[in-house]
Amino acid sequence: MKNFNIGVLGGMGTYATIHLFKQYAEVFPAEKEWERPRIIIDNRCTMPSRVRAFLYNENVDKLVDDMADSMQHLVDAGCNKIILACNTSHLFLPQIYDKVPELESRVVHIIYTCVNKIKDDGIKEVYLLGSEGTIESKIYQNALKEENIKCIIPERQEYGLLRKCIEAVKQNKYSDEIRDIFLELVSRSDACILGCTELPILYEMYGKDIDKKIYDPLLLGVQKLKEEYDDI
Repeated sequence: MKNFNIGVLGGMGTYATIHLFKQYAEVFPAEKEWERPRIIIDNRCTMPSRVRAFLYNENVDKLVDDMADSMQHLVDAGCNKIILACNTSHLFLPQIYDKVPELESRVVHIIYTCVNKIKDDGIKEVYLLGSEGTIESKIYQNALKEENIKCIIPERQEYGLLRKCIEAVKQNKYSDEIRDIFLELVSRSDACILGCTELPILYEMYGKDIDKKIYDPLLLGVQKLKEEYDDI
């Protein structure tokens, strides 16, 4: 058996974490269950809001402590790879690494993984959808700029539309309005990053007929884990 155990810091939100687990099962196909790597999920839905922590400096210390605690518990349980099931949570990784430096080598950073894939695909311009915290932090914009890739974002007055889409998934409540909002947003550019882990669920529900280049950072992170697993 390969010494390859995946840890997931989830609960941000729960349906996105369930979707990640489904992606894991599909990315790691197996005739026998033991052909897949072990995966341990901490669905820590009790953590403070990542968006509010960034935008309003609200409960930042508690959020960092909770994230670091969960990640350390995953390591203690035997996980040598860790993936965060939330884009916005990556903003707090530097503070977590200050507390627990050894965690850095274990994290699959889905934002950098996504940007590298966009670069490899030769994309020169991409549209970013995500939480208000992710967009305003410029974590994607800065990483894309380093690779000379132009990043387009929604207008600030449209953040409310994104929140509607994200909250619909978190609450598992869908409507024709949510479908129409999402399809309009995701169809604006030939290449689009689904920079919130709730949005790929909407894409799976409504967007399969969209002829666009769609990037799901969490799926790309799971695929990167598969590549590393195969290389062992």
